[in-house]
Amino acid sequence: FNRGCLEEGLRACADPDQHGKRNTRALIVTDKGMVRCGHAQRVSTALTSLGFMVDIFDDVIPDPDMGCIRSGVKVCESFRPDIMFCIGGGSPMDAGKFIRVKYEHPELSVEEAATRFVELRKRTHPFPMLGSKITKLVAIPTTSGTGSEVSPFTVITDDEGVKHPIASYKLTPEVAICDSTLCDGLPKPLVANAGIDAVTHAIEAYVSVLQNDFTKQNALEALELLFRNLGESYNVGSAKSRDAVHRGATLAGIAFSNSFLGICHSLAHKVGGEFHLPHGMVNAILLPWVIRYNATDKPTKMGIYPSYTHPQARQRYSEIAKTIGASESSPEGLIQAIYELAAELHIPMSFQEAGVEREAFSKALSDMAMKAFDDQCTPANPRFPLVGELEEILLAAYDGKST
Repeated sequence: FNRGCLEEGLRACADPDQHGKRNTRALIVTDKGMVRCGHAQRVSTALTSLGFMVDIFDDVIPDPDMGCIRSGVKVCESFRPDIMFCIGGGSPMDAGKFIRVKYEHPELSVEEAATRFVELRKRTHPFPMLGSKITKLVAIPTTSGTGSEVSPFTVITDDEGVKHPIASYKLTPEVAICDSTLCDGLPKPLVANAGIDAVTHAIEAYVSVLQNDFTKQNALEALELLFRNLGESYNVGSAKSRDAVHRGATLAGIAFSNSFLGICHSLAHKVGGEFHLPHGMVNAILLPWVIRYNATDKPTKMGIYPSYTHPQARQRYSEIAKTIGASESSPEGLIQAIYELAAELHIPMSFQEAGVEREAFSKALSDMAMKAFDDQCTPANPRFPLVGELEEILLAAYDGKST
């Protein structure tokens, strides 16, 4: 992890294992944008020089669906890779993770992979072991936000258009190469939406019922880096700010990979799937209302986890506000800092402002709330929600900031 570390990281992937064997057949999973800008060819050329046979699957689409996954599996069946390199934002990494699963375990459906949990770390359907064909998955992020390069999560859309968040530590990439030079040419909207997604990751990880000393420090460091540098990364694009935001996004990824997320992401998955809005934007719109909902010392029902002994969300939001230098060390101080950051990034802060029609939103409201309640991110939320309360959050976020 360092600015300019890409080639060094790729060289390490050519090293033999403890038995003297090395990978030789590399599949690059990416999208057309990464091919056009030259990042895919840069990786391909480096791998070829290191003795790899290389093939490129560049048909990944935003919000990858099962059609994309099936196409990737066909390439795997033909090329027979033993190592996979996922280059791009969240979509190529999400796709690569599940292409690997389906290549090695074709019998597993997306619905089975996304099965409910008995509790946060106990699945009702076992997740298969990976590595029988593709021994390493190498994630190379070219945006600063998803944290997918270090996370055990992927989000795949089924053939009916339903997004399925899938969680298993077996999905975590074996290697992440985080080189911020790959982010230097990012367009402003992508800097903004990816960056605010990382902010949401860190905030939700910090207030999660699974928060611990390790996730706490990673989340706070991520938030310091992001609030201090995201505006400059958006407005100026300096090497220093891009590198700081890139590190912050990965730190946030490490935090939420170990303490999970909350209802902001549960709701964002459903709203984004319904109205095809950028994921980071949806999180930004929802986040102030989720904070207000969670920030109570007397919730109707507290989130449940053995180490979460009493309501702590209000205190934790206040700690975040203090860390980032908000106007006041309180939940409302944090909310104000989020609005100020969103304004600097030109992110709309209501679904109405984002162009969603009220009638369509009202029609989908009940279904989105019900599906969000059943989302895999919901159990880690510090306040256990009722479906009606999720509807209220969505309605508040539709109209936006109260005056």
